[in-house]
Amino acid sequence: MPDYAVIAVGGKQYRVSEGEQLLVDRLSVDEGQTFAPSVLAVGEGTGISDGGNVTALVEEHVLGKKIVVFTYRAKKDSKKKRGHRSRLSRIRIESITA
Repeated sequence: MPDYAVIAVGGKQYRVSEGEQLLVDRLSVDEGQTFAPSVLAVGEGTGISDGGNVTALVEEHVLGKKIVVFTYRAKKDSKKKRGHRSRLSRIRIESITA
């Protein structure tokens, strides 16, 4: 049984192990459904191999922390306040097979 895997989700790479939860960019998969992310590598002990299978469960869709962007120019009477909240999905890694 492999110790960890490197997966690609939403254009980013993550090193994951079984049972781990992580936040990724919003996925088009519904809550409670499983999906198979693309696997780049699987590691077992000190060895690394290509391929393998990973099964992940989408637990919920959440909003990230609010980020406020404030722009100010001194002596110009110019101010802008903007912000956003990232749309994320919380996933849990169910199984890793080589």
